[in-house]
Amino acid sequence: MSLSIINKIAGYDVILASASPRRKELLELICDSFRVIPSDSEETVPDGTPAEDTAQLLSDIKCSCIAQVYDNSIVIGCDTVVICGGEVMGKPADKADAERMLRNLSGKGHKVITGVTLAYKGKKRSFSEVTEVIFKPLSDEDIDVYLKSGEPFDKAGAYGIQGLGSLMVEGIDGDFFNVVGLPVSRLAGELEALIEES
Repeated sequence: MSLSIINKIAGYDVILASASPRRKELLELICDSFRVIPSDSEETVPDGTPAEDTAQLLSDIKCSCIAQVYDNSIVIGCDTVVICGGEVMGKPADKADAERMLRNLSGKGHKVITGVTLAYKGKKRSFSEVTEVIFKPLSDEDIDVYLKSGEPFDKAGAYGIQGLGSLMVEGIDGDFFNVVGLPVSRLAGELEALIEES
C-alpha cells in the first residue's frame, strides 16, 4: 500500500455509512471528498455469533443497507466494539451502563475490534482490525469525573482514547486509529485492492 490511494480514489463517489464525526475526520486522511449517509438498518447480531465477529458482521449490515441503493458508489460500513472478559461492549445505554463498563475495564486489558466492509458495483471486501488496550486502575473519583465530562456516552466501551479517555490508558498494542474507530492504514490498502479489481 502506498499514498497513491489518495490519487486513485479521487475519481470515485465515496460514501461513509456512519454518522461518527471521528470516522469522518479519519476518512479525510484518504479522501478529499466523500458523502456521509448513515445506515438506518436494524443492527441485530444472531445468537451464537462469536464476539470477535460482531463488529465485522455489523459493518456488513450497515454497508449493505447503503450499497443496495448506491451501487455505483464505494460504500464504507464500519462498527467498533470493545471486548473485555468475554463481554461485547457497544455504546452504553445510559450513565449506569457507562459506569459499569468503566469499572469492568479498570486495571485490565481488552480488545478493540473495528469491522469494516467495502462495497462497489456488487463486489465486497470485509475485514476486522484488532488492537489491545490496557487500562490503569480507576478510582471512584476517576470514573465520576469521566462520566461528568459526557465523553463516554456515544463511544463503544464508554471511552474515547483520543480525548480524556487517554488518561485512563496504560498501554496499547496495535493501531491507535483503530481504537478511535477507523483503521485508516488497513482501510487504504483494502480500498486500493477494491479499485484495482474493479
